[in-house]
Amino acid sequence: MISQHIIDRVIARRGRLHLFDTLEAKRTALVVIDMQKTFCEPGAPAEVPASRTIIGAINRLAAGLRKAGGKIIWCTHANVGVDDSSDWRNFFDHFVADDIRSSTIESLSPDGSGQDIWHELQTSDEDIKLLKNRYSALIPGSSQLERILRSLDIDTLLICGTKTNICCESTARDAMMLDFKVVMVSDGTAALSEEEHRAALENVIQQFGDVMSADEILQRI
Repeated sequence: MISQHIIDRVIARRGRLHLFDTLEAKRTALVVIDMQKTFCEPGAPAEVPASRTIIGAINRLAAGLRKAGGKIIWCTHANVGVDDSSDWRNFFDHFVADDIRSSTIESLSPDGSGQDIWHELQTSDEDIKLLKNRYSALIPGSSQLERILRSLDIDTLLICGTKTNICCESTARDAMMLDFKVVMVSDGTAALSEEEHRAALENVIQQFGDVMSADEILQRI
């Protein structure tokens, strides 16, 4: 997915394409972003059709990491309705059209079915589930993710989910700047177009982390 000129630039800058030859499973967490009904279900208010194409890669990577002793964290998006808007008024009032605002807010209610992890994804009782209320799961006040990671002595994040260029990239950027090692999973993330997906991966591999497929990651664990 990475353009050759970006690969050439990365190698010229740091002498190699991939940052990590090995990954220590017990210090690694797979963070799956927004793979919930609101984004995965056909016809849902914020549907990302390509999200349904990455399920196999996420399941394969999650199973491999669990077996090796790593952690799986399912991070879904929720916003609380406040009056005629929500707890993220700047987004819903200005970035969401009037005719779909109420249905979108309703679909993202913390108590609604929109929070349900997509039924084709294979979860386990040992997995961690949490909510976030901003694009990045690591911006202050968004979620408990950072606290959980620090308490588990996690230093490496594998990021899957949707959208590649919005919530996944936002979380990846913040993770790197908080001194976590970051790997974006190329076949475990999805956007609304291939162009947006590729651009996000190219941003990350240049400045914020590594980009590898699920199988490439499993070979390093």
